[in-house]
Parts: sequence; structure tokens; C-alpha cells
Amino acid sequence: MIRIDDRLYDEAYFSARSAELAAEIGLGAQDTGRYAVCFSETVDWLALFFAIRKAGASVLPIHPGTPYPAARKLAIGAGCDRLFYNSLTAEVLEPSDLLSAEGTLLQMSSGTTGAPKCVARNWTEIDAEIESYVATFREPEDMTPVVACPTTHSYGLICGILVALKRGQTPVIVNTANPKYLLKVLREIERPLLYSSPAILHTLARLTPAGEQIHATMTSGTLLPDPWFADIRAKSRFMFQQYGCSESGCIAINPDVTSAGDMGFVLPHLIAATGNTAEDAGEIVVSNGDGAPIHTRDLGYRRADGMLVFVSRLDDMINVSGLNVYPKDVEDAVMAMPAVTDAVAFRKADRFAGERVALLFSAEAPVAPQAVREWCSRHLASHQLPMEILQIDAVPRQANGKISRRDVAARHLAGEFNKPIAGAAS
Repeated sequence: MIRIDDRLYDEAYFSARSAELAAEIGLGAQDTGRYAVCFSETVDWLALFFAIRKAGASVLPIHPGTPYPAARKLAIGAGCDRLFYNSLTAEVLEPSDLLSAEGTLLQMSSGTTGAPKCVARNWTEIDAEIESYVATFREPEDMTPVVACPTTHSYGLICGILVALKRGQTPVIVNTANPKYLLKVLREIERPLLYSSPAILHTLARLTPAGEQIHATMTSGTLLPDPWFADIRAKSRFMFQQYGCSESGCIAINPDVTSAGDMGFVLPHLIAATGNTAEDAGEIVVSNGDGAPIHTRDLGYRRADGMLVFVSRLDDMINVSGLNVYPKDVEDAVMAMPAVTDAVAFRKADRFAGERVALLFSAEAPVAPQAVREWCSRHLASHQLPMEILQIDAVPRQANGKISRRDVAARHLAGEFNKPIAGAAS
């Protein structure tokens, strides 16, 4: 069974509806189609997903808020032969050389380190991930998963829904982004486990009254800024964290998060190689023992107890006159400043130092850049200090809560953020 907002759909409903949809769109018993699906209604999307998966075909889930031209571009980029855009009448696309006889879950990578690319994982790999996840991560067995993140993303679809169904649980899908409604849903469930984005979790933590806690929270997708982590940890009775990438799925899970950088213990179906201490941190490289190694482009290390610790994105690191600056160190320092609500540090070319740190931040009220600079000078080393500081309305984050520093740097270079906040000095 699956609950979507306030309505419960049982297994019989999905079986019947999936069979109807399979017949209506002509899914065969061993279908080799490559289908892109963008539906506004979650129940319709899931019913079609189950039908496509049962037929052994391939599916590209597209976020329901995606405009048609963008959805079509994604479908073509993923080599799909048909696009279902809020209709069971498919748009037939140009044939692609990406077609294969093996059914896969298709995903477009987030594009945080370059242009988004299509990642295909076959259903056997997905099943192995689910088996490993369920067998290893036992803490939520008596909890009800509440999925308040896109079900078109592997975090919500695999870890939130398919894992719950494997455990025999009834996942609760919440489609609205209204945090007050989400709090209401959480209060109605005896032991909820909330799967959501860091930004939503932080908002809920700030809205939750003093003395009240959310039973359990799961965070994923991006490293939490230390001030956000402290707020969420304080308002969560149990706090979990998982780490992964599009190519491999979930890599590690932390069953008791005490530090934002502690990603978790590597799932047993995978092998992860990296540094052994903070001093010799290296790229996290993942393998399932069969295919080619997956280079995550994440810098980290493995503690003696097996905990995988995240340090930084390799592509985000800023080299100032030969000295490495990790953006999170700068962001954490700035976000500890009163009134500052969010921040992103990124590289900017400099003719003397090669690269320098630039900073965008948001705050509850106008804050002079000089005040931020003075604050940073008391909390950061000289090479870490931002040379350019701009206050903006909101730091640009993707739907999954991630920040693409590459995108921010490009938009900054194009002058997009140069308009000053009313009342703020520039």
C-alpha cells in the first residue's frame, strides 16, 4: 500500500491500474522501449512506473514541474523513444543508438560538476541496492517512511518508496512543499521517518516548537552547513544520513549522525576506496566488484571505525596561491554570523593568487559586506577570506537541495547577482 497525501492506494489498485496502463500504451511482456514519463499526478506516475518496470523496459522519470520543452530535451538526451507528458498518448521521438535489450532506470545527473549526463542502472542493480539497504539499515523497521521529496529522483523513489515496500511498510508521500502541512502529517504518524531535502529539514527544524522533536529524519544530497546540522539534530529524536551518486545509488548510511561530514558505513554490496585519514584524504572511488570503478569526484577518507567522511567536492576546492580552501569551511563561518541564513562560497579567477574566494549570502535583514568581511577575518585564515561579497535574496539551490558552485560562478560572472539588496551596502 502507498498513501499519497490523504488517500490510501492498496496493492490491488496499483496492480489493476498498472495492467490497464500497460495495455493502453502497448507494453509487451519483455519490452525494450525507453520511456520518458512526466506526470503531474504522483499516483499516475507510480502506476506507469510499476508497469514499465514489470515489463522489463527502461524509464526516465522527469520531475512533474518540468516544462514541456525541457522535458522533451531531457527525453532526447537520455535516448528515449517515447515521451509521456501528462498524457498516455506518447510523443514518438527520433530513434537512438542508446536503445538496449536490458531494462534500466534512467536518470540525469545533477550537473554540479559539468553538463548533466544520462546514467542508466539496470533493474538487477536496483534490486541489489534495495536488498543491501534493507538488510543493513535496520533502525527504521518500526518507522513509517514519509517521503517529502520528488518521487522521480532515486532518493525518494528507491530509498523512500521501494525500500518501504520491500520492508512491507506503507510509505506516505507528501506532495506539497508547505512545511506546516508536513508538520501536521508528521504529528499524525506514530513513528515517522522523514525523507526530505536539507532545506526542507532546516525549515521544519526552525518551525518545530521548543520541546517538540520529529521522530526521525533522513538527509541526503548535499553536506549540511554546520548551523543547519545543529538545528536539525536538536529537533530530531533520531537522525540518519545517506550518501550516494547517480551512477551507484546509495553508497553509505549513517544510522546515528553526530557530525555533518560523517556520511556513513558503506553498504556491503559495494566497495569504496579512499584515503585513511584526514591528512591523506583522496577521491572516493566506488565499485560493485563487476563493472568499472565509479569516480565520485568527492574528496574523503575512511576512519578506523569504517565511517566514510566527506571533505569536499574535488571540483569545488579553491586554490589560493597554492593553499587549498574548502568552500564549506567558509560557508560555515559566514552562516554562524547572526542574521545570515544561507551562503555559498566559490572560486573566482585572480591574476595574483590564481584563484580567490567569492561569496554570496542571504540574511534576514540587510548586512554590509564589510561587516561580513570583519566577521570572517576573526574566524578564517587569510587565504580563506572572501575577496568579493554579495548579499542576494536567496542562494540558488537545486530541487534536491544541492548547490552547483560551477553554475553559481558562471551566473556571477554574467552579472546576474550584481543587483544590490534594498538597504544593503555594495
